[in-house]
Amino acid sequence: MKRTIIKIDEEKCTGCGLCVGGCHEGALQIIDDKARLVSELFCDGLGACIGECPEGAITLEEREAQPYNEIQVMERISKSGKATIMAHLRHLRDHNEKEYVKQAIQYLQDNNIFPEIIEEFKMETHAMNHETHHGGGCPGSRMMDFTKNEVKTNHTNAVVESQLRQWPIQLHLLSPTAPYFRNADIVIAADCVAFSYGNFHDDFLKGKSLVIACPKLDSDTESYIEKIKLMIDEAKINTITVVMMEVPCCGGLLQMVKLALQQASRKVPVKAVYISIQGKILNEEWI
Repeated sequence: MKRTIIKIDEEKCTGCGLCVGGCHEGALQIIDDKARLVSELFCDGLGACIGECPEGAITLEEREAQPYNEIQVMERISKSGKATIMAHLRHLRDHNEKEYVKQAIQYLQDNNIFPEIIEEFKMETHAMNHETHHGGGCPGSRMMDFTKNEVKTNHTNAVVESQLRQWPIQLHLLSPTAPYFRNADIVIAADCVAFSYGNFHDDFLKGKSLVIACPKLDSDTESYIEKIKLMIDEAKINTITVVMMEVPCCGGLLQMVKLALQQASRKVPVKAVYISIQGKILNEEWI
């Protein structure tokens, strides 16, 4: 069957093993100093491991692969202890994989494995449905409701002008040597940033050219690295500001920029900015 599954670039992989800890299903192992997908059956294709990789060696692709098997995953991880099982259940829940959660709970019941997990998980899930926090699990996919939060509204009738200077803006579509990139300061933003940060145009985009991308959902990120490299070497851009959400997978955007810089003949200053899910600047620094 054709489905979404991870792809590992062995040339980029350093064998650090951080991705292994990020995969609760046990699909990854370090073999011969490289991260390997040991079984397609165990890879759920949700990409929790992507944000753990400091080299940008893991991406998602759609290809022919064996179907994910929740029962075999539970058979594998049930020997690893309660904490691993709970992390796996949260991972499925946060990605709204209700059928896999149901299968996992049924497996625990049928095999009388950690009976307390079932009640604890149900209570935690119930609490999440009535609160807006995002501790644990994958905040990139967790359901949260901000409607109770006070939102400050500008009551003036003035039209807010867009600061966008070019089109297209999606990295997959644009030309890295387009005139609007030449000698420009550019912003490379995660797709979700402008929807979360209310003053994105004035605070980040004004006077700059824009690139948007999603390191988790976009395919062929290797071509993205090459395009950023061409912006540096051929368009001779001045600076790069990378604006990302706080979720782990968003860090892949900064990794792509770092890899492009390593391959480029020129060096340009890079600022990294992290935005919270509720639209606050968490940190910004030149790196």
